[in-house]
Amino acid sequence: MRRLRPLEPLVWVGPAIVLIAVVVLWPVVEMIRSSFLKISRFGVVQGSNGLANYEKLFGEKDFADIMVRSVIWVVAVVVLTVLISLALAQLFNQSFPGRKFARWALIAPWAASVLMTAIIFKWMLDPEVGVINQIRLKLGLIDALGGASADQLGDASTAMPWLVFVAVFVSVPFTTYALLAGLATIPADVYEAAKMDGASRIRTYWSITLPLLRPALTVAALINVMNVFNSFPIIWAMTHGQPGYSTATSTIFMFILKSSDIGESAAMSVVNFGMVIILTVIFLKVSRWNKEVA
Repeated sequence: MRRLRPLEPLVWVGPAIVLIAVVVLWPVVEMIRSSFLKISRFGVVQGSNGLANYEKLFGEKDFADIMVRSVIWVVAVVVLTVLISLALAQLFNQSFPGRKFARWALIAPWAASVLMTAIIFKWMLDPEVGVINQIRLKLGLIDALGGASADQLGDASTAMPWLVFVAVFVSVPFTTYALLAGLATIPADVYEAAKMDGASRIRTYWSITLPLLRPALTVAALINVMNVFNSFPIIWAMTHGQPGYSTATSTIFMFILKSSDIGESAAMSVVNFGMVIILTVIFLKVSRWNKEVA
């Protein structure tokens, strides 16, 4: 019995280890293995394909543009989400009439289905009957409906800003609530001491609130980086990555490839997996997450 005692913790952590192995590690191994196989469009494995899937992927004329767009997409959405959420968290942390109602209202975009939200915005931007275009028409911002200028999702220059807007719209609630939880952990006496020292509100926020909020901010931003990079419903529901691949990110491109070449799609999945790790490492390095607040 004494010899078996060191193994007692496995009784508790064993199920978690098995779950992680089955749900996380095994799919990753299968994904990497599939990227080196020749697979028909019907899912039939036809043998090894070496590095041909990667060579074909890297040879795609739109590959470089898609990867650059994916990084820009992540940076734009996460930065805007964090900045807006910081302002909203600070606002909702104050006492004002209707604060409880405002907090509940903020949950709505988060509670709703992301796909449903994207479809609603696509309908609102419809060049013929969309409410946004109807408002633009009445304000004299467009001469007539149905033209190229009315189709906001028909051109990458106007579609991408709308895609970013919708992504920020659905990301802000979670991030704001995460930051609100972080603000709740900051002791009130710290602010009292700063007030007694004559620190201004801006100085107090910069020197006290932000440093003490860094753990919550780091977690919220990191989750957003991973979610936004892997985001699928918004872009697919609103543009399908079109026209061409001008609004496609690497995740959308991976899904499109699946219909013609599963092996190449698996190779794209591996590249995506590597990009997530790289972006996460860069973010953690820049945020100095392991440095203690002075």
